[in-house]
Amino acid sequence: MTSRRDFFRGAGVAGAALTAASVSRVAMAALPEPVFETTPDTRAPLVPPDGRPYNPVVTLNGWTLPWRMKDGVKEFHLVAEPVVREMAPGFKAHLWGYNGQSPGPTIEVVEGDRVRIFVTNRLPEHTSVHWHGQRLPNGMDGVSGLTQPPIQPGKTFVYEFVARRPGTFMYHPHADEMTQMAMGMMGFWVTHPKGRHPHIAPVDRDYVFLLNAYDIDPGSYTPKTMTMLDFNLWSWNSRIFPGIAPLVARKNDRVRIRMGNLTMTNHPIHIHGHEFEVTGTDGGPVPKSARWPEVTTDIAVGQMRQIDFIANEEGDWAFHCHKSHHTMNAMGHDVPNLIGVDHEGLSARIANLVPGYMTMGTSGMADMAQMQMPLPANTAPMMTGEGPFGSVEMGGMFSVFKVRRDLAPGDYRDPGWYRHPAGSVAHEVDGAPVPERAPPGGHVGGASAMPRAVAPAGDIEVQVRKPAGGAHDHH
Repeated sequence: MTSRRDFFRGAGVAGAALTAASVSRVAMAALPEPVFETTPDTRAPLVPPDGRPYNPVVTLNGWTLPWRMKDGVKEFHLVAEPVVREMAPGFKAHLWGYNGQSPGPTIEVVEGDRVRIFVTNRLPEHTSVHWHGQRLPNGMDGVSGLTQPPIQPGKTFVYEFVARRPGTFMYHPHADEMTQMAMGMMGFWVTHPKGRHPHIAPVDRDYVFLLNAYDIDPGSYTPKTMTMLDFNLWSWNSRIFPGIAPLVARKNDRVRIRMGNLTMTNHPIHIHGHEFEVTGTDGGPVPKSARWPEVTTDIAVGQMRQIDFIANEEGDWAFHCHKSHHTMNAMGHDVPNLIGVDHEGLSARIANLVPGYMTMGTSGMADMAQMQMPLPANTAPMMTGEGPFGSVEMGGMFSVFKVRRDLAPGDYRDPGWYRHPAGSVAHEVDGAPVPERAPPGGHVGGASAMPRAVAPAGDIEVQVRKPAGGAHDHH
């Protein structure tokens, strides 16, 4: 982490001036020191040094923003600025974020806390911060032009309100939102209950991350902000597999995972090996009578989902979005389907004209993960990640939930690959006999419950009318 001294050294005179005119009179004293983080590692939970106690969260590939207590108020300092985010090893993106990262640091408070958040703008344009899901005074809601003037470059504003209800929230701009959110400006907010709560159970591990998406051309660094749907990088906390850290737990830990969706589409998030209950949304905790077991929960745009479960099955369990295109990297949307195409002799002829050419995808796309195709600089492979048995053939919104019986409480380090008990791994059958094929119209060992369909004699002509209403095509 870096500190206030580095902030002022790098900001420049105009960009770093914190003018009193743009800060309310209650905050005229020295501002809290801004803290920065630039590494993509998952940081340990921030145990509260003061204020009300709580069980802290762990931000996947992120961190929690420190604060100071001043006259009973919990003060934070966010700095909106351009950042460089490593989305996966060997692939970096030029984004906008907060305090050196995209997403910005997680803010953790306790129900009933009075919070004061200073926001300094080091972007090339104005901004604001909306506190998504919070109950607060209208003038603190952060909608530029509607509830406040925009925060101009080089200026600092202050937001102050009471965290009135516990739950899972986020923050993001409401100024030039299409550009700023497409560039990665967002962050997580958790309000912990101030005591025992009938619908919020204590947990041993509490993870948080945001779902976000980018459109970055291969070989490029900066997202295209005008994209509406055809994104090619689907990420958790601006990281793509294999850059997404694993989530680890000790066997029989009660685990909570909080997720927020700031992409342009929904995401059915699925975990293997366990069932969970949705215990909260950005609207608050879900009453126990309204819960049911799931293995997949769909998170719509702008929604938060909080899931709880017991990690009682050891292993390395896949955890991912169930939209198959969202577990890919650097996807091209105009790639033809070549399955079944006979290219014998064609590749060599094309290679004479295009050195290094190789035909791929004729038997599926798994060879994309096996073959080392040359890629433009700063481009993430479409499918990647090595597991103990070979290529995982995944990318994008994919990680691994690792459960171990011998993991120490509070240990969040990657324990490595799971060692399966003998005889518990699927394997090839040696010398397996070929199954006996059923005779026509019959069934091996008895009558058939599914009689074979009799093929009609002759060909069938199908007429297809083109959308333009032209002549028929005959097949």
